[in-house]
Amino acid sequence: MINNEVRKSSSVVNNGHASTQLMKPHFVLVPLMAQGHMIPMVELAQLIAGRGGGVLVTLITTPLNATRLKTTMDRFNRSGLAIRLVSLPFPCKEAGLPEGCENIDVIASAALAVNFFKATSLMRQPLETYLREHKHYPSCIISDSCHPWTWDVARSLQIPRFTFFSICCFTLLCTHNIASHNVFDTITSEREPFLVPGLQDRIEVTQEQAPGFFYGDLWVKLREEIRAADKAAEGVVVNTFRELEPWYVENYQKAMGNKVWTLGPFSLCNKDVNHMTARGNDAAIDENKCMRWLDSMKPRTVVYVSFGSLTFTSPSQLMEVGLGLEASQQAFIWVIKEVELCREMTEWLGEAGGFEERVKTKGLIIRGWAPQMMILSHPAIGGFVTHCGWNSLMEAISMGLPVITWPHFADQFLNERFIVEVLRTGVPVGVDVPVTWGLETSHVYVTRDGVEKAMRSLMDGGEEGAQRRERARQVSVTAKKAMEQGGSSYENITMFMQQFSHHPPAAPPPAAV
Repeated sequence: MINNEVRKSSSVVNNGHASTQLMKPHFVLVPLMAQGHMIPMVELAQLIAGRGGGVLVTLITTPLNATRLKTTMDRFNRSGLAIRLVSLPFPCKEAGLPEGCENIDVIASAALAVNFFKATSLMRQPLETYLREHKHYPSCIISDSCHPWTWDVARSLQIPRFTFFSICCFTLLCTHNIASHNVFDTITSEREPFLVPGLQDRIEVTQEQAPGFFYGDLWVKLREEIRAADKAAEGVVVNTFRELEPWYVENYQKAMGNKVWTLGPFSLCNKDVNHMTARGNDAAIDENKCMRWLDSMKPRTVVYVSFGSLTFTSPSQLMEVGLGLEASQQAFIWVIKEVELCREMTEWLGEAGGFEERVKTKGLIIRGWAPQMMILSHPAIGGFVTHCGWNSLMEAISMGLPVITWPHFADQFLNERFIVEVLRTGVPVGVDVPVTWGLETSHVYVTRDGVEKAMRSLMDGGEEGAQRRERARQVSVTAKKAMEQGGSSYENITMFMQQFSHHPPAAPPPAAV
């Protein structure tokens, strides 16, 4: 329940006169500046604003990220959605960052990550100042867990703060149980397998694969700040749905001692191709060309291959991926990020290496940002090779697609366990050792033979493959029902918003001196 002192009824005055317009519920969303965090938060804004009822949603970001969202915001404006994008200056210089380093995907090296999070914390005062001066006083803050400083803003403004996670309750509970049982004190090596305690499923990982969030000595202070802010939060918002992981939702809620709001899959708020195309950033391929290519393929015959926005794959590993795709004889769309298109890779794809010419009847290569949701929703797509970021997995779940799992770091190995061992809709490519984010390496983790084998298992796989595809189809049906009127996530969004519909936002308390 919302603290009565925080949510005291007030008539919010403007020059001494009550205004019902100023009493509308106002949700302030503060995503982490990383594509895997921003995309679901923007979709959450769309879901809330789409309910109408006079609500206002404010998205907090920075100039670089605002530029990336311009197409999306133009679409929101045309649709009449009450979503405002507020761009606050990002203090790169003060935090020791090069100018323009406003998103994790443009940080030049992992060594600058600490500086990046220092810069985000310096947004505290500008955000509080903006919210105090805004004519629509905020009802609450929904903040990415990686922004613990927003707790200070919420306390100063005397409004509730909700923690947002862009991962599933399975992974959250695994991480919580590993830490609360002090599992790392009982093992002798980072590569020693152990069972995650306190689960209904038998899940085995290593410390390397599941180190927890912000692991290591450099992150002690931030880790403690996040823990304190999450514990003090009014509740937890998660991009999942109850029917997908009921036991894990219930038991994560018990572990946190706080309400867990399952409001997803967020991506299903995008109903048409134009909405899907502009999602996250401007696409590097003409959507009409992409759609024509997909339209030329038979249903469920194409595999989509993409490893997310933060992974860096070396040319040697990329070539093995390409050769494995070619050998599999399966049609594919392969996304290669701009940062990976070095001279060696460009030549290999082009005339010197001839790869693109050899696969032109079966393969489409996208260089840069891809309209992923648009592609995955097309009837021609029959599978997905993914890095196991939760957004990508939720999109696969929503579209009824079996996946090849290729985790790299962070939460991705636990996400893989959920897909392969709990849902049983995934084929592991066989990666056991994580890569270090931000560290370039020439190591080949999976050979062309491993890629080819996984592709054949995913797209054929006999009776086992057929059962996997059927499980994926069934969970997709459940996901869509959850977001429809009367569904679990639809009703949860209603209840979440109703907390604020009967209470006008409080008048601004005095600012701290």
